[in-house]
Amino acid sequence: MARSVQRPVPPRVSAPDLPRHLDEGVVTRRMDAHQMRFTGLSGDVDLAHSALEECIIDAAAVDALDLVGATLIDVSITDLKATSVSARDTTIRRMRITGGRIGTLDLAGAQLAELELRDVRIDYLSLGGARAEDVLIAGCAIRTLDLPHAALTRLAFDDCRAEEVDPRGMRATDVDLRGLEAASFLDVLALRGVTLTPWQVERLAPAFAAAAGIDVRG
Repeated sequence: MARSVQRPVPPRVSAPDLPRHLDEGVVTRRMDAHQMRFTGLSGDVDLAHSALEECIIDAAAVDALDLVGATLIDVSITDLKATSVSARDTTIRRMRITGGRIGTLDLAGAQLAELELRDVRIDYLSLGGARAEDVLIAGCAIRTLDLPHAALTRLAFDDCRAEEVDPRGMRATDVDLRGLEAASFLDVLALRGVTLTPWQVERLAPAFAAAAGIDVRG
């Protein structure tokens, strides 16, 4: 007899596969970087349409990090301080961002597989229109989480907070929101397919009732 699958299925996230030795890298436009470490980047950094494989970006303090259209495989980013990170339409496989503070992290339209965000403060995180599989967001404080028309599979939060979440048009499979303390959701009916705790459902009950056209009176 086939065993039943326990839902939600957790994300299958592994650490980036990095070698012991990495060459020191210098950023150039549309670069093809393999086994490099980039340290102390500053100002505006242009890595749009670049390919980074088995690389580390460490202790960068930048105004803007442009990763639009880039391909990132086995990449670790640590202690990043950035006003904005534009990663629209990127292809990501096994990337971990640890620590730091980011004003805007724009992953709209990205193709994501095995992404981990850990202990990062983010003012605005966008996954609008992204296709994301196996994503873990842990220990993060997010002001606005934007998810419109995202296709999310095996995404989970652990000890995270958000002030506002926009899930409109989101398609969710094995999306676990039990570890996300959110002050508000712009459209509770768009949460179809996610997993919540009884306490979260209780807090959202007035919004669910209003969305269903129910007039609740004492």
